[in-house]
Amino acid sequence: MFSWMGRQAGGRERVGGADTVQTVTGGLRSLYLRKVLPLEEAYRFHEFHSPALEDADFENKPMILLVGQYSTGKTTFIRYLLEQDFPGMRIGPEPTTDSFIAVMYGETEGSTPGNALVVDPKKPFRKLSRFGNAFLNRFMCSQLPNQVLKSISIIDSPGILSGEKQRISRGYDFCQVLQWFAERVDRIILLFDAHKLDISDEFSEAIKAFRGQDDKIRVVLNKADQVDTQQLMRVYGALMWSLGKVINTPEVLRVYIGSFWAQPLQNTDNRRLFEAEAQDLFRDIQSLPQKAAVRKLNDLIKRARLAKVHAYIISYLKKEMPSVFGKENKKRELISRLPEIYIQLQREYQISAGDFPEVKTMQEQLENYDFTKFHSLKPKLIEAVDNMLSNKISSLMSLVSQEEMSMPTQLVQGGAFDGTTEGPFNQGYGEGAGEGADEEEWVVAKDKPIYDELFYTLSPVNGKITGVNAKKEMVSSKLPNSVLGKIWKLADCDCDGMLDEEEFALAKHLIKIKLDGYELPSSLPPHLVPPSHRKCLPNAD
Repeated sequence: MFSWMGRQAGGRERVGGADTVQTVTGGLRSLYLRKVLPLEEAYRFHEFHSPALEDADFENKPMILLVGQYSTGKTTFIRYLLEQDFPGMRIGPEPTTDSFIAVMYGETEGSTPGNALVVDPKKPFRKLSRFGNAFLNRFMCSQLPNQVLKSISIIDSPGILSGEKQRISRGYDFCQVLQWFAERVDRIILLFDAHKLDISDEFSEAIKAFRGQDDKIRVVLNKADQVDTQQLMRVYGALMWSLGKVINTPEVLRVYIGSFWAQPLQNTDNRRLFEAEAQDLFRDIQSLPQKAAVRKLNDLIKRARLAKVHAYIISYLKKEMPSVFGKENKKRELISRLPEIYIQLQREYQISAGDFPEVKTMQEQLENYDFTKFHSLKPKLIEAVDNMLSNKISSLMSLVSQEEMSMPTQLVQGGAFDGTTEGPFNQGYGEGAGEGADEEEWVVAKDKPIYDELFYTLSPVNGKITGVNAKKEMVSSKLPNSVLGKIWKLADCDCDGMLDEEEFALAKHLIKIKLDGYELPSSLPPHLVPPSHRKCLPNAD
C-alpha cells in the first residue's frame, strides 16, 4: 500500500505485514524530495522564488502570522489567546514591537536570538539566514510552557508605520520576509484598529506580498467596542473599501469584529455580536491542527505548479538565446517581451495565467542572470511532477482522509479557548431555546397570560384549537411556512393535530425565539415541554 513512498520518508511499518504505512508528513516529504526538488534545482527556482523545503517545514505545528499597523493590538491579541505574558513582549500605544517574534512551545520559559535560531535544524527557520544580520538581529523565538502552544505557534510581526523612513531604516526587505512566512504559515491574520483604517504604502505592499495565499487570510477589526453601533457600521464599510483596493479577489474577505483583550468592553451595545465573532474566530483557529496536513498538501501542489511554470519560462529564454553574437540585445528583448512570452506559454502548455509569477518581479530578477547558462527543457523532470500531481496526490489525499478518521479530533486547547467552552458563559447559554434551562418554573409561563388571551379568541373546542385556526395566528409572524411547520411539529406534543392552551403558548414562544434571531432546536428540550405533557414524553424529566 502506497509503495511509491520510500521508507526513508518517515513512515512506520504496519504490524503483521510487510507493507509500509506512511504518515502524511512522510509522504509529502518523500514526494517533494523525489519529484519537485530536482525540477527546482535544475532551473534555479530557489534563487527566483522560495528556498528549498526542509524536514522542519513538513513537521512543524500550524503557524499563525499576525500583521498590522502599529498599535492595532497584535501583541495584545497573542496575550489574549495565551492568557499569559511571553518573553520579549512589549505593549504600548507607541510602536513597541520592532522584531519578528516566533512564540512557540517550550518546557522552560526563555528566548532564542535570530542568529542561533536559524542554525537549529528542529525549527523551520533555517532558510531565513539569507536575509542577513539586519533581519536576524530583529528576529527571536519566545518559548514558554503554554497549553495553546502545544498545538499552534504564533508569529508576531513589527508594527507597520506610514512614510518612507521606516522602510529605509529596516535594513532588510520586510515584504520578502513576510512572503517567506506567508508561504509556510497556516493562517494570516491582518489586524485593524477601529480608529486606524488607513492602509499605508508599506502595509499595502505587505498585503500584496501575500499574493497566492488568499485562502489563508483572515481580517480582525479590533477595538470595535470603542465605537457605537452606527459608527461601527461606517467603520466596517470603510475597511471593506480599503481592502478592496489592495486585495484583488472577487470574494469578500472574512472580517471578525470584536475587542480582543481581557478588559471590560467600553461599549456593550454590540456585546452579542462580539461574542459570536470571537467564537467564530476561535473555531477557525482551533481547526488548524486538524487541517494542517491538507494545508501542507495544498502548499506542495501550489509549489509544484509554480516550479513547472518557472521551468517553462527559463527553458524558453535559454532556447531563444543566440549561440554567439547579440546576446545582451536578445536578453533585453526577451525581458521586455516577457508578458507576451507568458501568453505564448499559456497557450502552448494550457496553463492558467494565475499559475505564473508576477511579470514585473520576474523581469527585475532576470536582469541579473546570464540566459545562456540556463538549462534547456528536460521533459522527464516535467513528467515526474505531472505524474505526482495526477496520480500520487490523490493517493495521498486518501491517506489524509484515513488519518482524519482514525485520529481523534485535534483542537487547540488552553488559554482563551477554554474560557467559553463550558458553563454559563458558553456562547448562547441561557439564550434562545436554552432560556430557562436552569429554572424550575416553565419559562413560557411568564408570557402565558398574553398567549391565553389570543388562544381564546381562536374559538377553541374542548380546550383545543384546530390547525386552521392556529395557522391564522401563526402566519401573522410573517415567518416562512417551512419554519412555521417546524414550530407546529415541536409544539404539538401529543401529535393530535390540535393545540391546547399550553401547546399554543409554546408555539408562540418558539415564534418569538425565531424572530429574536435564534435558531430553533431540532427536538424539543425537556425544559420547554409543557407541564401537562411531561408525563407523556419519556425523555422529559
